[in-house]
Amino acid sequence: MSWFKRSRDTAEGPKGPAAARSFVLGGIEVTGPWARASLPASADGGGFFTLTNKGTVPDRLIAASSPLAERVEIHFIKVVGDGLRMREREGGLALPPGTTLTLKPRGYHLLLTGLKAPLEPGSQAPVTLAFENAGKMDIELAVEAPGPVGTQTL
Repeated sequence: MSWFKRSRDTAEGPKGPAAARSFVLGGIEVTGPWARASLPASADGGGFFTLTNKGTVPDRLIAASSPLAERVEIHFIKVVGDGLRMREREGGLALPPGTTLTLKPRGYHLLLTGLKAPLEPGSQAPVTLAFENAGKMDIELAVEAPGPVGTQTL
């Protein structure tokens, strides 16, 4: 997708109280969960957060779901020529002990497809994350206004 072109002006996420929110399950911590508001012509949304394994046991984010979407996929960005493409991350995301991963625009992220209603700024989007060892964790993504990604607003 051309709107994932590399750019320094990509918004990294919320700066206020949403950035300080955290969810913990065993040694797994999710901080600053947020989503972009939906654009009128799109039935998709993106979910972003920082994921840390503070435990002593390796784990893996293997799936995600939301009552607001038909499907939630764990995605990554692949460089193809001078552009970028999104792809589902088969096998999820590995989290060895002491690892921190940041899911953000133009990187690892959750793709919510088939949204049943638009994601509106100021609302919360419930998501359940499934981990190989820790189990399931319910989080809420703070929905933020669209922001810059490359030369477009998403």
